[in-house]
Amino acid sequence: LRDFLLVYNRMTELCFRHCVCNLNYRLLTGREESCLDSCAARLVRANHRLMGAYVGLVPAMLQRRAAEYGAPAGPSGLPASPDPAPASP
Repeated sequence: LRDFLLVYNRMTELCFRHCVCNLNYRLLTGREESCLDSCAARLVRANHRLMGAYVGLVPAMLQRRAAEYGAPAGPSGLPASPDPAPASP
């Protein structure tokens, strides 16, 4: 949640500084509003592409980390749980 809020705040500040040039009016002009819409859309698309790449890399990173620590990785990329003890007859 913290990371999401940081990204949202940075995006808001970046687009505001880029698009809003006149603070003499309470409402945005049409030009400012369309600039803000396109700026936010560009940043959201870029964020989605980055998150998609990140999600694709996470399993490989987890397997590599598990291999470095010598624990076999399970299908989820997390270290596999030990075999359960055989049941007594």
